[in-house]
Amino acid sequence: MFLDHLHPERWTFLWNALSTLSIKLCAGLALLVAGWWLSKRLGNWLNRLLSNKERVDDTLRPILCDVAVWGIRIVAIVGALSQLGIETASIVAVLGAAGLAIGLALQGTMQNIAAGIMLLLLRPFKVGDYIDGGTGVAGTVDEVGLFMTRLTKPDGICEYVPNSALWGSSIRNYTRNPTRRLDLEVEVSVHDDIDRALAALHALAVADPDVLQDPAPDVMVMRFDDSTAVANLRVWTHTDKFWAMRWRLARQLRKTLADADCALPIRTRELHIVHDAERRTDGAHARQV
Repeated sequence: MFLDHLHPERWTFLWNALSTLSIKLCAGLALLVAGWWLSKRLGNWLNRLLSNKERVDDTLRPILCDVAVWGIRIVAIVGALSQLGIETASIVAVLGAAGLAIGLALQGTMQNIAAGIMLLLLRPFKVGDYIDGGTGVAGTVDEVGLFMTRLTKPDGICEYVPNSALWGSSIRNYTRNPTRRLDLEVEVSVHDDIDRALAALHALAVADPDVLQDPAPDVMVMRFDDSTAVANLRVWTHTDKFWAMRWRLARQLRKTLADADCALPIRTRELHIVHDAERRTDGAHARQV
């Protein structure tokens, strides 16, 4: 047979090569198994740790766990390949080039991901808050994702907003604070008793069950427009009762002013008309002078 004619030195060379390759394969396989086991244990531990953190959103927790798990697995894969004699520097260079190409191709998407992570970490709003994004975007937050945030507008329309659009603009959160102030403008005729009208409006605010007494309700005259005095009814209430209180006060304003013998004014403007004869007379006197 062919194997019988092999020189003993060649047998030794083959044996040494197979032994070395077997050792490298076993080392690489052991490194992969250890990396997979360690990544799984770390992922479970990190998931339990983040579950106890109230400031970490539920959407962010699995993402952080996956990043940690696959980070360890990539290191294990690179280490296993290096055990087989493959240059680690070449692998890292290829991965870096691929990551750069993907990052450039998905630049806008990466911005949304980064903005989504920042929104989930800093939590300027949470699910259930009513926000105004400052760019015509407003609604109740239904879901905060890595790429987009889902809002429900007051008219029931669902709107998806890129996270970068929210992160790059001013965010106004209407439901974050437990209390909120209402400023309601009321017009009173200058021919009526303004002090009596202000007292009636103040009594209306004090009697409302949803108006907070601390800070106390306040009514003041803001300005005078034409034949009206514009009063400002300023009250504080709990955020969840704001709109119900607003509609109720607005509905009761007319009756309150009527009971105080004050009517809602009708805007009027006086015009002084000078007759042509008077103009000609005034012009003749001016020329004589």
